[in-house]
Amino acid sequence: MSTSTRPQIRDRNHRLPRYLAPVPRLLENLGLRFAWLVVAINLLGTVFGFWYYSGQFAQTPAVMWPWVPDSPMATLFIALAIAAWKLGHELPWLTALAFFGNIILGLWTPYTLLAFYDSYSYLHPLMFQFLFWSHLGMVVQALVLYRISDFPVWGVAVALGWYTSNLIVDYFIPIVGDPHHTAIPVARDEPMFLQADALGVIAAGEVTFTLLALFLALAIRVKQCEAALEQQHATA
Repeated sequence: MSTSTRPQIRDRNHRLPRYLAPVPRLLENLGLRFAWLVVAINLLGTVFGFWYYSGQFAQTPAVMWPWVPDSPMATLFIALAIAAWKLGHELPWLTALAFFGNIILGLWTPYTLLAFYDSYSYLHPLMFQFLFWSHLGMVVQALVLYRISDFPVWGVAVALGWYTSNLIVDYFIPIVGDPHHTAIPVARDEPMFLQADALGVIAAGEVTFTLLALFLALAIRVKQCEAALEQQHATA
């Protein structure tokens, strides 16, 4: 999407395939109409998230802090991406970061809560439900971003680069200190299912959701390009 002085909504006559755009059009339109409210909610979520990670910050070398608050960074990315679009300066790399972050963390957190359900019994039931459903809400808002961006390949590459670095320091090469993944309520070497330990279970989830975000972003790009070519041929 080219830079302009006013926000533009992708609202062609065609729809992306349902697997790429599962959110009902009415809900998409409401989210875009009340975009500043969506920005405010995500900023509040960012503040809460940084507070939630405060204990982990205290145990992590400061140089690695940017890789610690995964979910708050994702909500910050989408707040900034939507704000930039509303101000008429959509930034494809920022929108791609928001898309990846909200898909990955929006799925990874509920996955982790379910994988270690018994061990999360220390959470108040309302907090458990809040964390579960609010993160799934992140996926919903990510799946509306195709309305404001073309997801150019270079923008997707920026997002993939950042979240690949996140995978590396979370599970494989922490660089400084221990792995920087979100704290889980069991030991990393706790035996789990399919002969995996706890670290392997959460790593498998994040790798899977990163690949899913990459597929969705590039598939949206391809389908948008195909639709544009079809429209050109129809009007030629």
